[in-house]
Amino acid sequence: MRVLFVHSEEDYYSPEKPLEGFERMQFGISYISSVLKEAGHETRLVVPTPHTVDVVEEYIEEFDPGLVCFTSVYSVYEFIATVAAGVKKRHPDLFLVAGGPHATLRPDECLAGAFDAVCIGEGEQATLELVEQLESGREPSGIANFCIKNGDDVERNATRPFRADIDSIPFPDRDMWIPWTANPLSRPSVLAGRGCPFQCTYCSNHALRRTAGGKYVRMRSPSNIAEEVEGYKRKFPLLTEVYLEVETLGADMKWALGLASELEALNARWEVPIAFGTNLRVTPNKDYEELFTALAAANFRFVNIGLESGSERVRREILKRNYSNEDIMAAVRTARKHGLQVGFYNLIGLPGETRKDFLETVKLNRACQPDWFLLSVFFPYPGTELHDLCVEQGLLDDMDKVLERRRPALNLPGFSKKQVGRWYAWSPLLFYGGHRPLMEVLWIMAMGRIFSHRRLLTLWRAWSGWRSPYKQFE
Repeated sequence: MRVLFVHSEEDYYSPEKPLEGFERMQFGISYISSVLKEAGHETRLVVPTPHTVDVVEEYIEEFDPGLVCFTSVYSVYEFIATVAAGVKKRHPDLFLVAGGPHATLRPDECLAGAFDAVCIGEGEQATLELVEQLESGREPSGIANFCIKNGDDVERNATRPFRADIDSIPFPDRDMWIPWTANPLSRPSVLAGRGCPFQCTYCSNHALRRTAGGKYVRMRSPSNIAEEVEGYKRKFPLLTEVYLEVETLGADMKWALGLASELEALNARWEVPIAFGTNLRVTPNKDYEELFTALAAANFRFVNIGLESGSERVRREILKRNYSNEDIMAAVRTARKHGLQVGFYNLIGLPGETRKDFLETVKLNRACQPDWFLLSVFFPYPGTELHDLCVEQGLLDDMDKVLERRRPALNLPGFSKKQVGRWYAWSPLLFYGGHRPLMEVLWIMAMGRIFSHRRLLTLWRAWSGWRSPYKQFE
């Protein structure tokens, strides 16, 4: 059977090439596509934007799929639902499926629209079973992980346990993304594991964990990860860097050290070794000496650390992140000792946060001087604990959803949208002022201003060919 996947980017690079590089590739449909191809089915991908909606119809007419699978996060669901409605109007017999985080957490919203079924959670095996039933001419039924419309009724099937052996899944289909990527030779991401062991209140992992039984946090074996990296390097010999996408590299120290050892051995076979980067969640009283020694030996260039807030009160009482500022500073010192660069992820505008709390974020960034930082404006995504808290506190009225995480979403008592927006705009100067050349800081500020407005961003990308404001420093 022919299966068409539809994905969209809220922050797209350009209408014709929505993804800047392979680091933006969506893993869920990439793995489903590889499973379907392994079973002998044919797949394609289309990535529409508000400027290129007609491209979906063009692909349907040319490819003639028997199934169309839409994936969506919250920020693009309204657009994806509109596209699906158009497809269903023109092709009423074509079976449409919604999947992804938004569909998993809010299936009834999707079923109220044009979709014939919704996939809850991981979709590889479920989608394969759906394809086999459709191909045989059967009315889809009894497929675990699927809610399926049947006239005015909905068949709600149980979810299957989270797949334990993720090494057995074929490597993700990257070829499907090449036509939609502005720089297909850019740094790729390799997914190192699934699930997160932490319970941060701004994240939906706690809700996703409850959607199925079995072990939620699963890591690929180091040898399996190294095999994927090696295959990519052989296909693209000029590959010089890979980002290992994982919630945190340090949750299982034995596994992390084993991975570093595998990657070190892999690099020994190349004349030009591959550099790596990854995420690290700092935990209380953790000594990272052994881990960072191993990462340096494996040619890791950097680690990104989720600081989120420099206020220990905010982290402890609002975010459920229980580490001290000294834990953060110690991790940064150890990383730099071993030649690793450090990036910080920060949040501003959290419910319960005050201006004094954000000054603690400024203070810690100034003390650590991360090589780059990302400051995101908090946005209350449905399915998170903080979204429920915002509902309880009546903070969701008159919410601005344009380019969320870059524009203030909440009017907080004592920390208004205007104040949050001002401090967000001035954050490069607040974090780096007096530590970096003024022109460099002003450049980052200017780019941050552009990236907070869709029209300015579109004009900038059209004129410049697009550069991340932080890429020159990464």
